[in-house]
Amino acid sequence: MRPFLEGGVGNPAALHSLGLEARASLDGARAKVARLVGATPAGVIFTASATEANNLAIRGVAERARGRHLVTSAVEHISVLNACRDLEKRGWNVTYVGVDADGCVDPQAVARALRDDTALVSVMAANGEIGTLEPVRAVGGLARERGVPFHVDAVGAAGRAPLAVDEAHIDLLTLSSNDIYGPPGAGALWTRASVKLAPVIVGGGQEGGYRSGTENLPAIVGMGVAADLVRIEGPAEATRLRALRDRLLAGLLDRLTEARLTGARGDGRLPHHASLVVPGVKADGILMELDLRGIAASSGSACNATTGEPSHVLRAIGCGRDSLEGSLCFTLGRWTTASEIDVVLDALPGVVTRLRELAPR
Repeated sequence: MRPFLEGGVGNPAALHSLGLEARASLDGARAKVARLVGATPAGVIFTASATEANNLAIRGVAERARGRHLVTSAVEHISVLNACRDLEKRGWNVTYVGVDADGCVDPQAVARALRDDTALVSVMAANGEIGTLEPVRAVGGLARERGVPFHVDAVGAAGRAPLAVDEAHIDLLTLSSNDIYGPPGAGALWTRASVKLAPVIVGGGQEGGYRSGTENLPAIVGMGVAADLVRIEGPAEATRLRALRDRLLAGLLDRLTEARLTGARGDGRLPHHASLVVPGVKADGILMELDLRGIAASSGSACNATTGEPSHVLRAIGCGRDSLEGSLCFTLGRWTTASEIDVVLDALPGVVTRLRELAPR
């Protein structure tokens, strides 16, 4: 990214040599991002974030479609749900398909929700709050049989779980730069050539006219490199992280006997994701105590943290009030070590015990 941050870089839309060099770098990043999910480079539309990409997918398809009905799940990212709710205010109908206790969507429930006027199905590849992998291949097959475009928010799964657009019958797919160790400020929406979109941002016609505005070239180039790295390293890294995840979950559930795992177990879960609920104690107190010990954890989605709203995902899987308040999520990464897992296992039980003793009775 350094050459693009230090100056002397042209605008990709310009016809002079600096602009053509910038265009070549932009197209190179497009090819790298496409390879991550087995897609065609021409279908990659760069955006400023995955949130924007989700909005472009949902609102873009809805605005161009004849039908005015959408199908999604109750556990989607808030950017998907709010895009759907915005369309509902403007006259569209949306079916929110429920999930089981692990947060998994039933493909047959999606099939039953389809109507003659369904314009889009949107189901995420994996849930970022509880780690559950969704049956996108089965859902995509059912949508393809009915001729309905299928959108997948792949932010949590890309590079961590096998995912290819043709095998899963995906027509639109959302990616995020910062979720694959790239810089923030870049995201992407891949679209199949047959899909018709209305742009959300209009202007000079960049990104094939679907996303106007000068591209954030430094961030996009960084996203391309990150996509290449995670594609190459992904399978081996997933195996390493899965072992650390299982060690962390087994240790926490053994030490915190009242805690409950949230999300699926084993291979039905993201390899780097561990989540649980601890009844009788509030997560914000735990998170502060852990942070003082150098442990960064979360409670629910980071995109929900600023609103203070209870997790819609936990409510969808049947968690009660105590569980909603005591939700914890740990995500492991390429720098996580076994010794750091031991630090969490040593620290968390004592933190929970101390906070319970301090809680009013």
